Amino acid sequence: MSLNDPQWGKRPGGGGGDGPPDLEELWRNFNRKLNAIFNRGGGGGAGGGGAPAQMPSFRQLGGGAGLLVGLVLLVWLVSGFYIVVEGQRGVVLSFGKFSEVTGAGLHWRFPAPFQTHEIVDLSGVRTVEIGYRNNVKTKVLRESLMLSDDENIIDIQFAVQYILKDPMDYLFNNRRPEDTVMQAAETAFREIVGKSKMDFVLYEGREQIAVQSQKAMQELLDRYKTGILVSKVTMQNAQPPEQVQAAFDDAVRAKQDLERQKNEGQAYYNDIVPKARGTASRLFEEANGYGQRVVANAEGEAARFKSILVEYSKAPVVTRERMYLDTVQQILSSTSKILIDAKAGSNLLYLPLDKIIQMSGAAALPEAAAAARPQQSDVAPAPDPGARSRDTLRPRDREGRP
Repeated sequence: MSLNDPQWGKRPGGGGGDGPPDLEELWRNFNRKLNAIFNRGGGGGAGGGGAPAQMPSFRQLGGGAGLLVGLVLLVWLVSGFYIVVEGQRGVVLSFGKFSEVTGAGLHWRFPAPFQTHEIVDLSGVRTVEIGYRNNVKTKVLRESLMLSDDENIIDIQFAVQYILKDPMDYLFNNRRPEDTVMQAAETAFREIVGKSKMDFVLYEGREQIAVQSQKAMQELLDRYKTGILVSKVTMQNAQPPEQVQAAFDDAVRAKQDLERQKNEGQAYYNDIVPKARGTASRLFEEANGYGQRVVANAEGEAARFKSILVEYSKAPVVTRERMYLDTVQQILSSTSKILIDAKAGSNLLYLPLDKIIQMSGAAALPEAAAAARPQQSDVAPAPDPGARSRDTLRPRDREGRP
């Protein structure tokens, strides 16, 4: 029969196998038994003339009380079961004193007031905010304002994340663990910031300060036996107070300009100084080369003069004539003119045309290069090599002529 049938539960013979029991009959039987316990009449209320109520017997009261006491005892014993999930620890207390620590699973203890238990979460990460609440803009100046080593005030907001490592220390050695962590974090940060410069805290030393503060904070919590392990310290914000923010920004910009100019000067130095050093080294080497060349030429001329002097002392006339011929040959080799001895009386003349052409071509190249240069009025004209040759070709005995 379907449960939606309106006749369900109303058939006679509720204990038969043709259908479910009659609920109304069960309810009447329950009321009858309850009235029998307290000795109440079944129909006195309807007719208004029922028999007067009688006090229940001791046997009846004992049976009901025993049933009630057993039920209460069963509920009391069941209340001793508790479940510890993974990542948590259960701490059992006997009359308020530590008894044992239980791991994950279903456990039973003596119900209260004999034993109680506390569940401690060891895997959950807790966070404490110092200097702000829920948002960096919501500042708590009493916690965030700190004094640096160079006597500057810094506004710092940071967060501390921690977990529990010892449930016994956490429960029995701390009354307000979150306040303990907050005070320890504030103490550690004020100590580290008080030993550091302002620029170091605001810029390059933020990570280092967070690491040092975490170490100092953990040492302080271990000294108090709090059972807390600091997992991470994050510096959310670090800046000067709002009252001096504009002046601080100007100082920062001035410092940036100073660094930029220093970098530009260093770059100019790195560009100019190596070039100047290279030029100086080149000039020094050229001067050394020129000095060595001059000294070598002078030594060669001196050696040649000594050798000539030796030969001159042996045969002065021959040596003097040879020197004269060498000088004339050297001079005439650089000129394009040809000297002819007309008094020789010879009708056959030999003209070295190939040598003349070569010498003419060699002389034309310097003349073309000189013509290509811009003429300057202040440049003195070069001496004529022909005139010099003519002067050298003059006989020396002409000077003595009248």
